[in-house]
Formats: sequence, C-alpha cells, structure tokens
Amino acid sequence: MFSILDRYILKKYLGTFSLLLLLFIPIGITVHLAEKIDKILQNEVPLVEVLIYLYNFTIYFANLLFPLFLFLSVIWFTSKLANNTEIIAFLSSGVSYYRFLRPYIVGATIVCIAALVFSMYLAPKASKGFNEFAYEYLKKGKQDREQSNVFTQINDNDYIYVSYFNITDKIGSNFTLEHFEGNKMVYKISAAQIKYNEKDSTYSLFQYNKRKIGENEDILESKPKLDTVFNFDLEDLTPVNYIAETLDFTELNDFIEKEKARGSSYINRYEVVRYKRWSLPVSAYILTIIAVAVSSVKRRGGMGINLAIGIAIGMVFIFFDKIFGTMAEQSDFSPFIATWFPNIVFGILAIYFLRNAKR
Repeated sequence: MFSILDRYILKKYLGTFSLLLLLFIPIGITVHLAEKIDKILQNEVPLVEVLIYLYNFTIYFANLLFPLFLFLSVIWFTSKLANNTEIIAFLSSGVSYYRFLRPYIVGATIVCIAALVFSMYLAPKASKGFNEFAYEYLKKGKQDREQSNVFTQINDNDYIYVSYFNITDKIGSNFTLEHFEGNKMVYKISAAQIKYNEKDSTYSLFQYNKRKIGENEDILESKPKLDTVFNFDLEDLTPVNYIAETLDFTELNDFIEKEKARGSSYINRYEVVRYKRWSLPVSAYILTIIAVAVSSVKRRGGMGINLAIGIAIGMVFIFFDKIFGTMAEQSDFSPFIATWFPNIVFGILAIYFLRNAKR
C-alpha cells in the first residue's frame, strides 16, 4: 500500500520531471528555430510544414535528452527536501533508507515504461519527419544516403557492390554483381559505370563485362553499353543513413534480420539503434538512484552544489553513451556492449553512492 510519504514523493518525482520537460523543450525549440530560421525563410517553407517539423523536433529532442532531464529533476526536488530537513524527518521516524527509495523506484518504473513506448513507437515517426525535413530544406547539398563502398547481399545468391554512387545524377562507379549457387560463383558482372533510368526503372551499364565461370574455361562477354533490368532497387545501392531510427520496434527487428541475411555492412549501426531503445529507458532506474544518493544529503553549498554535481554526472553519462555508440557504429566493437556499457559503469557508481548515502 502507498503511504502519504510515497504519494508525496511520487507526486514530486513525476511533477518535477514533467515541469522540467515543459520548461526546457520550448527553450530547445526557440534555440533550434533561431539557428535554422534563415534557411527556412530562404527556402520559403510552408508554415504547416514548419509546425509539423517543430512537433517532430520536440519528440526527437525529448527522447534524446530525457535521461538528463530526469536526472536533474530528481536532484532538484530531492535537494529541496534535504534543505528543508524533510528527509531527516522521514528517516528519524523509523523509515529505512531503502523504504525511502521505494516511491523513487515506482516513479522510475513509470518513466521507464513511458520511455519504452515512446522510443519504440512514437520517436521513430518523429525521427523520420525530422530527418526528411532537415535534408530537404536545411541540409541542401548534403545527402541522406550512403554513397561510398556500398556492399549488399540482395538475395540468397546475388551480391552487389558500388564504390561510389552519385544520388543527384543516379550514376555509380565500379559496379559489380556476383551470382553464386551454393559456395560456387557462377558468373560475375562488372561495369565502370552504372546509371539508374528513373523513367522505366532500368539500368545502363557502361564498359560492361560478364564472366561466366566454366568447368574448363570461362566465357567472357563485353559491350560498350548494356541496358538491362536487375532485381534490386535504387535503395539497395544507396541505403538511407537514418533508416533504422525511423522504424518501430517490430519493423526494426524485421529489418535487421533482413539486413543480416543480406550481409549488410551497416549492421552495427542498426544494432546500436535497437539496443539503445532498451538501454536508455532502463537508465531511468540507475540515474534515479544516483540522483537520490547525491542530493539526499544536506550540503553546505546548498542546492547549487548538488545541481553542479548532477550536471557533471549527467554530461559524463551522455558522453559515454555517444562515444561508445559511435565506436560501435564505425568499428567491430560489440553494439550490445557499447550501448549497455554506460548503464553498467553508472550502475556500479549508483551502488557506491547508495552505500555512502545510507551511512
């Protein structure tokens, strides 16, 4: 059963977190809009599209920084409780420190569940709208697709590679297609250039060569130009950079399994997105415990000292999250370890702080 103490702290927990979001999100929108307003006006973006973009930015921004907002909000109201000697009164009444933590854990559970639903289903749609608007109006000249060294398995037997693909001209260089049956290569197609013909969805191969692997000798075929049809799409040659961020929980799992079967070279990037959707919501528990342990002690410097410590710890957490995520995306480092490592490190830190605060 919930006591008056539980309801009081839980109300403070959820209320302060919501208030901090309501305060910081408009500030974030204002700063972002001030930075991008020149390009928006220059491109004469319709007001409706701007409003939709700001709505998507709000969700994107809140999902990205919710751990920091939660951490600061817990430090804020717990420091106020400590400065008003309310925590001392609670503990002096016979309430154990772990019993005192119970409403915090309940609050963290509510935030964790909400963050899971948010990151699994709402944030992907917002991310899609946010990125599409950004590349269409704010990042003109920049491409939202991979263009260099694209290697993809398009089915059980065929692999394609292109060293560079120009999105604007729809022309790629150093194209190859290898067809296997079992472990044996049957033929290989290569071309100095490949061009996608949007009008009829065909491809033009320049300096076309085809080598059929024979038992005794190979059969070579060459043409200056060949117009043909392939069983892959333009998206296979130029995958979208942020595609994983735009897929909900079910779609992302299916997409990753499909890309694994294809032998995609971007699996680590997709796996980082998937694991972060679990690790960030779970961080609500860890950051809550650290925040309570740091701020439940009345300090000489007052609330300012607690907030300074909280901001420092929060920034280090975000730094760890970003640096290890980037490391996994751009190397062979395990995406699972990269995304959960900040939680493991700060989980140990939470235990340490909790033991000291309990004393």
